Amino acid sequence: MASGVDAAVEALRSGAPALLPTDTVYGLCCSPFLPEAVAALYRLKGRIERQPTAIVAASVDGLLVCVPELAGRAEAVCRALLPGPFTLVLSNPAERFPWLTGGKPGPIGVRVPRLPDVAVHVVEAIGAVAATSANDPGGPDPAVLEDVPARIRAACAEVDAGRLPGTASTVLDLTGDDPRVLREGAVSAPDALARVRDALS
Repeated sequence: MASGVDAAVEALRSGAPALLPTDTVYGLCCSPFLPEAVAALYRLKGRIERQPTAIVAASVDGLLVCVPELAGRAEAVCRALLPGPFTLVLSNPAERFPWLTGGKPGPIGVRVPRLPDVAVHVVEAIGAVAATSANDPGGPDPAVLEDVPARIRAACAEVDAGRLPGTASTVLDLTGDDPRVLREGAVSAPDALARVRDALS
């Protein structure tokens, strides 16, 4: 197992941040269960509070433990698209993890990437993580740890999985009657919408 895994688990459990590889880019992560850890992550990145941050699980079943209200249509889409390079914005009727939703209690962003094995170990040990791209706001997405700003790296435990694809996830809003692409990323908008339609047909 790659060096840094145990240190990342220890850091996340203590409320400190960690850098983890995903199926797209390196993520700046913290425990989603500790509001103070999320606030510290926002400060470290320079992220404005009204921007939501996704909760990331290692499996759809693990995601449903964190947000058990994701049933019916939402669960069907999750199981059809995930694991994969998508961030799904879903209804959050129980208003769980309000410190991740940018002050909007209705929706929540969720992600189940195809994680490298070293990252699976970390995320499963924590239960889930809150994660955003490990870059400056508006900066290039980090495909390798060397792309992460030095000030962020200096504050984090790191898990290195080498070079990643380097294109962020495609963000789909599924809170309305019709799905919307909020950000085109690793999957094109037409392909993403087609996969949602297939999942719901």
